[in-house]
Amino acid sequence: MSETNSKFSLKSLFAVPDISTPGSIGLLLLRLVGGSAFMIHGQSKIQNPTGWMGPQADIPGFFQALAAISEFGGGLAWVLGLLVPLASLGIFFTMAVAVYTHAIKMGDAFVATGPNQGSYELAALYLSIAVMMMFVGPGRFSLDRVIFKAK
Repeated sequence: MSETNSKFSLKSLFAVPDISTPGSIGLLLLRLVGGSAFMIHGQSKIQNPTGWMGPQADIPGFFQALAAISEFGGGLAWVLGLLVPLASLGIFFTMAVAVYTHAIKMGDAFVATGPNQGSYELAALYLSIAVMMMFVGPGRFSLDRVIFKAK
């Protein structure tokens, strides 16, 4: 194995694949909108990270804090295009739990068919975006590209 292939580095983990300008603009818009939405969803949670689900919650405070950090911090990371694979992994796990909770535990429909009815549509959409960001990366217009660009 060559020297470059045998060493793990942050540059290799956060390297941004070369994506076309139109594709990078699309990723930028998706990161800005999705990241802003996550920051808004996570804003109240990050203010009470270990207890935002209330005292009746069966989810331990540690996991509530991870979700709060994933939503608010991951959203900020998407907006900035910074450490996007790591942020996307956190968002992926948070949304996987949300999909499981709504679809399996609560039996909610994919799309709500009436008022005050739960669904897992939005969580599944965010989960899909997180998967895409992990595989495709943040695009050219990101801090990851500036910091971890290949020489």
